[in-house]
Amino acid sequence: MQVAQDMVVKLQYELRNAEGEVLEKTDEALEYLHGGHQGMFPRIEEALEGKKAGDSCEVYLQPADAFGDYDESLVQIEPRDKFPQDLEVGMRFEGGAESGHGTVVYTVTDIADGKVVVDGNHPLAGIALRFNCTVEDVRAPTAEELEHGHVHGAHGHEH
Repeated sequence: MQVAQDMVVKLQYELRNAEGEVLEKTDEALEYLHGGHQGMFPRIEEALEGKKAGDSCEVYLQPADAFGDYDESLVQIEPRDKFPQDLEVGMRFEGGAESGHGTVVYTVTDIADGKVVVDGNHPLAGIALRFNCTVEDVRAPTAEELEHGHVHGAHGHEH
């Protein structure tokens, strides 16, 4: 089978920055529903179209193709007393977006002088990336996966 619209694709991947440093690597294969279901970046889906098990590809992603440009407006300084006592750098919290639309996941980046710095940017925002992958398998989705728009785990529905 070939990678095509609405097929389940299983792949191993490695994500590197422009300097070649490994940022992320699969221990277990990743599965996603191909074809605009928000399981994979569109540029990667384009590169995988028509591939079959055993095929590999490399995709260079500009920030706009991946996690977006870094947005300084998503960095905020908040009073320390707004957070739990056991607060540590690296902890993540959901909060409202400044625009008032939706929620943002904020990461604590600094704690000092009664203030907490939180950053709502994705950790890889503003970074050009190289995505290398090898297709392990391509299969037809189950009716339920297709209806829900995403792959279910080996033991069925896992929301």
